[in-house]
Amino acid sequence: MIGILIAALAFRGGGTAGGGARHGSRVAMRVTPAGSNGAHLSVAQKAELAEIARLVARPGKGLTACDEGPLTVGARFEKVGITNSEETRRAYRQMLFETPGAEQYLSGAILDPETLYQKSSTSGDFFPQVLSDRGIVPGVKPHLKVYALPGCGGETVMQGLDSLAARCAEYRKAGARFAKWRSPLEIRDGQISRLAIEANMHDLARYALICQAEGLMPIVEPDISLAGDYDLETAVRLNVEVQAELYKAMIDHGVYMEGATLKPNMVNPGKACTTKYTCEQIGQANIDVLSRVFPCAMPGANFLSGGQSLENAAARLSAINKAKGGCPWNLSFSWSQALQLPLMELCKGTGELQLEAMSELYLSELKIAGAAALGQYEPPLPGAGDHKPPAPRVTEVAPSPPPPPVAEKKPWWQFA
Repeated sequence: MIGILIAALAFRGGGTAGGGARHGSRVAMRVTPAGSNGAHLSVAQKAELAEIARLVARPGKGLTACDEGPLTVGARFEKVGITNSEETRRAYRQMLFETPGAEQYLSGAILDPETLYQKSSTSGDFFPQVLSDRGIVPGVKPHLKVYALPGCGGETVMQGLDSLAARCAEYRKAGARFAKWRSPLEIRDGQISRLAIEANMHDLARYALICQAEGLMPIVEPDISLAGDYDLETAVRLNVEVQAELYKAMIDHGVYMEGATLKPNMVNPGKACTTKYTCEQIGQANIDVLSRVFPCAMPGANFLSGGQSLENAAARLSAINKAKGGCPWNLSFSWSQALQLPLMELCKGTGELQLEAMSELYLSELKIAGAAALGQYEPPLPGAGDHKPPAPRVTEVAPSPPPPPVAEKKPWWQFA
């Protein structure tokens, strides 16, 4: 039934309420007052966007992030001795989408644009249709780029918004029903520059506005890097600052908040932080951030793994849900590396994709992720999800060369 609903979701009518009018792949909109919450959208458009957001936020289910481009997937393949070709990428993605039972734990899948136009060898259907038929909402990562802000020490902003509307229209035509974009940020000396925060969050708001106008439910992803030695308190403070700026920008731009989803980093101390934190402390820190700024209008958040292992990411997500209390949101996962890197290890030394073994492992990983999304994952070993200070670096000192041999001293009577 859900698959039929996903496949049937389509905008009705050629115009938009509040002054919007569609011209080919472009959307002309009247300027709406700040805080208008989607005044340029029709009632039908709002209803569809809210329904997609609701489907993504189903309890106990999350997103499989399969949006890596050909170069990124290729690097993973080549690391384990697999040839990077369009066919190997297609076969690998088919395994991720058609693993029996995966639909019990997946509400959606984020695809690279290449994947939108690939077909299943089983049914002959395009992958968005394959996913929809299984009750999994298909989405896409738009082809955007980041570029360095001049004079800002490597901080970046989004590039490509000028042509996003046309691409979103094409993605929707190909079967996508949501889009996801990531804005990376980095903490340096306990701060993120105001310029980087404002520029990136306003870019995300404009991206969300364009997506909604073209019929795609936007997932906004502010991603603060784990690089650095900052503590958990600093992480809480800066995540609040970044997310507060994001929601203000979204409201100011007139984004329909009920038809949008958040994909945040987990609030963690920096990898090099020397203070130990328990998994429970990290879970509570995440709830502290959300309870201070996350709008109740948005139905859910799907945390990225941020390079954490599956065990650590699941333990922390479970702790977040245990600490959630009466908070109204669905808090789940949107993972790529945590799910996929262990699958790659199965192919080492074989020269080909081990699809059957990969499918079995993938399903077991999704069961762990689904349990964590309900606050029911209990790691097999104590301490999983704790932040442990990095081991002190031991500098190996080369042994000193032996002293030169001392010439044997002759007794006095041997001198002549």
